[in-house]
Amino acid sequence: MTDPRVRRIRPEDVDAVVELVYALAEYERAPQECRLTAEQLHGALFGEAPALFGHVAEVDGEIAGFTLWFLNFSTWRGTHGIYLEDLYVREEQRGSGLGKVLLATLAAECVDKGYHRLEWSVLNWNPAVGFYRALGALPQDEWSVYRLTDEPLQVLAKEA
Repeated sequence: MTDPRVRRIRPEDVDAVVELVYALAEYERAPQECRLTAEQLHGALFGEAPALFGHVAEVDGEIAGFTLWFLNFSTWRGTHGIYLEDLYVREEQRGSGLGKVLLATLAAECVDKGYHRLEWSVLNWNPAVGFYRALGALPQDEWSVYRLTDEPLQVLAKEA
């Protein structure tokens, strides 16, 4: 049974989700790195060929949390999976079960669509690590995340 507090993001939710993305950036000690605009998020979610998806959790008519996610693909499993880009619950709602319901919604999406994995990255210092482990999620310590952005990305692109 689905929790009535959680639903897919609608166009009218974009401004509230952008606000929460900035709150997440602040929580993750990197507010200067967040540049998301409402126009960008709206286009990614509702444009001609959306490649980003999301859910919101509502409490008393207000958006109290969200997920943003996209599909990845496992060549070893031969199926898509979900990569959870962001999960955030307002501080005053933490411990209420909203985070678990948001993750359960994505797990159900995986199961319903025949996807074989749900993945996300967590900062090592984030206290949510204990919450994720309690759900049965395991860190993939044998893999390291690498990222190209800004100038190094531009430099490498010139070699194409």
